Amino acid sequence: MERAFGWLKKNRTKIWVGAVTLLLVFYLVVSFQRSVLLLTDPEPVAKAIGAAYLVLPVIGAWALIRELLFGARTEQMAKVLEAEGGLPVDNLPRTPAGRIVRAAADQEFEKYRAETEAAPDDWRSWFRLSCAYDAAGDRKRARAAMRDAVRLFQASKGALAR
Repeated sequence: MERAFGWLKKNRTKIWVGAVTLLLVFYLVVSFQRSVLLLTDPEPVAKAIGAAYLVLPVIGAWALIRELLFGARTEQMAKVLEAEGGLPVDNLPRTPAGRIVRAAADQEFEKYRAETEAAPDDWRSWFRLSCAYDAAGDRKRARAAMRDAVRLFQASKGALAR
């Protein structure tokens, strides 16, 4: 029983992502079904609404696939960094509520910013910079830095395959 709880705790994020993905897929299927029903209606207004409504599942499926691929690639990079011993250590002080102390995160951020400036073509430095942005509370820049890391990681994999 304890082993099952350990597995659940370890895979909590994957379980949550799976549940949200299933809900979104259900929504996309229902949206697609409703748009087809509207398209088969003889009224021109219903047909127009059905055509417009058909766009939602397409955009939703595209966004879902993009985010799942982003997560999978991020996890793949984390595994490589972990094997190399290059993952940033989470040793920043925290408030009683569990949040990272902003001043400490900002100070740690400078180290990773300098590392990325010194090696702008290394996906590892961009990955660590993304983690530093996230710790400092800047989620928008964290995702942008991780996208750069993914792009460089994919390029390095392509270069190895040649």
